[in-house]
Amino acid sequence: MQFKHPELLYALLLLVIPIIVHLFQLRKFKSVAFTNVQFLKELTIQTRKSSQLKKWLTLIIRLLLLSCVIIAFAQPYISNSKSFNTKSETVIYLDNSFSMQSPGINGSLLNSAIQDIIEHIDENEQISIFTNNANFNTTSIKAIKNDLIQLNHSPNQLSYDAVVLKGKKLFTNDKSSIKNLVLVSDFQQKAEALTIIKDPLITLKLVQLKPSNQSNITIDSVYISKTTIENFELAVKIKNQGNAIETLPVSLYNDDKLIAKTAVNIIDETTASFTIPTNTVFNGSLVIEDSNLQYDNTLFFNIDKREKINVLSINETDDTFLRKIYTSDEFEYLSTNFSALNYNTLEQQNLIVLNELKDIPNSLATTLKLFTDNGGSILIIPSKNITLNTYNQLFTILNVSSFNPLTSVEKKITTINFSHPLLANVFDKRVNNFQYPKVNSFYTNASNQVRSILSFEDGESFLSQYGNTYRFSAALDTKNSNFKNSPLIVPILYNIGKQSLKTGDLFYTIGKENTIDIVTKLQQDDILTLVNGVSSIIPLQQTYDNKVELITNNYPDVAGIISVQNKETFLKNLSFNFDRNESNLNYFDTQNISNTVVDNSVASAINNIKSATNVNELWKWFVIFAVIFLIIEMLILKFLK
Repeated sequence: MQFKHPELLYALLLLVIPIIVHLFQLRKFKSVAFTNVQFLKELTIQTRKSSQLKKWLTLIIRLLLLSCVIIAFAQPYISNSKSFNTKSETVIYLDNSFSMQSPGINGSLLNSAIQDIIEHIDENEQISIFTNNANFNTTSIKAIKNDLIQLNHSPNQLSYDAVVLKGKKLFTNDKSSIKNLVLVSDFQQKAEALTIIKDPLITLKLVQLKPSNQSNITIDSVYISKTTIENFELAVKIKNQGNAIETLPVSLYNDDKLIAKTAVNIIDETTASFTIPTNTVFNGSLVIEDSNLQYDNTLFFNIDKREKINVLSINETDDTFLRKIYTSDEFEYLSTNFSALNYNTLEQQNLIVLNELKDIPNSLATTLKLFTDNGGSILIIPSKNITLNTYNQLFTILNVSSFNPLTSVEKKITTINFSHPLLANVFDKRVNNFQYPKVNSFYTNASNQVRSILSFEDGESFLSQYGNTYRFSAALDTKNSNFKNSPLIVPILYNIGKQSLKTGDLFYTIGKENTIDIVTKLQQDDILTLVNGVSSIIPLQQTYDNKVELITNNYPDVAGIISVQNKETFLKNLSFNFDRNESNLNYFDTQNISNTVVDNSVASAINNIKSATNVNELWKWFVIFAVIFLIIEMLILKFLK
């Protein structure tokens, strides 16, 4: 036991005074003569014995009472550990991702964690707290209490490696202090394993908050499954984690007006269908009712009047296969013979196809360079008999790898770059065995700096991309290749056309980089803004002759439909939704994560940190004992005769 004010213990020496008072009788006895001495003797002995017992008891009780009072003022305490007098630093990571909307025993997981932090941390204690999108460095609960109560959910969660790294940076460089990093999360499993590297200077504590009901229904996505002259057929993909549901209502709204309603039964995954007219502007939202996660109960989308993509094919061979792909419902396809080319039409295009030209003059190469600089795309299909130096001159201007002379060897096209954007959503799964297309002759690349989309069996590129330029390395005529008969040609050429003008998806994902083309011509000082109700922002944008390319990432920060405007002029609507990866309710088992300390709750983690550095103060007990001894003394004086 130790004392905060040990100098007060010298007052215990004053206890000698009541001892002296009780040991020496200061009053003198007066002699009185009695005739019956025998009776007086017995009375005197009895009185002296009872008086001495009462005095000794009173003396002991008073000494104990005064001792307790003196010791209480000296403030005794005992330490819980050897580090009780060491400086302590605490950093808390509070996961506020959407998965923390799940209901727990005392409300949502996030709200219950906030309440525990406010209740169990001293309001004036110095502490650092950070979330996925907010930082409260070296502050106190008293200063940030309102901010914590009003904390919103974040659409993105930091990786656990990033959380640990960021938490470590918030500690001071004092190596003598005790450092505790507390991770408060549901520990949603998004990777195969969670590995923590041991740090001898930092104690990493994990507090896993578990939902009371591990189930959730999600509107995952929406897409157009079928198109006719009159109607679109919308397919709504819905996922379920939990018990099977016999009847789940799904509502379709247009500008907050209920258009249609259907019901589906769902075990793990299902699709709901709606039909809407084609030639209408549709600002839609799909809604389900689910009491668990709230953010994924609504999905916004919009369908605007389609902007047709301008495609020009410059031919020295048959272009029938291109006409079949670039159809009039989505593309404005223009075909011209190379000898009849009108250069004035080039700048109006979104995609220019060089269909097996034998020679490329300087004038065309220069015009194509200006075209790509203005955001246009080029697809190059070489002839079997090209003038190599004119092609390589074009490639140099476009910053594309040069061709080596023609190689007349049969090769199969065996490798598909499934991760390339052109092939996104083309394959349900990766295929390894299919009827490989082939070529009888091809041009090899003079450089290895090639981004291949399709490759030959030896790794040499067949179709590659360089910025806005796409290039085949072999002629596609039927005498040289059977690629026109391959199932790959339609999605690849179609997506090259679609990528040349990003007219707009049904919706975009918040937090991901989205590139959107707005077909408009701006004046010199004009800029486009994204307007969401009363708020607006100027996004990153690149202006070209016939379009403006917008790039969005973290804006907007709320799901919904926003408008693109040029000053007060409305141009287009865009829909944004949160990423659905927070809807996956699979969790890590924190007991299996090494180099960490696992606590059952926020309260226990905080109390364990306190107990390691705090002391048990005993002065209250000595005050209680002093009161007890005072009561005992009063009882002795009153009732002991």
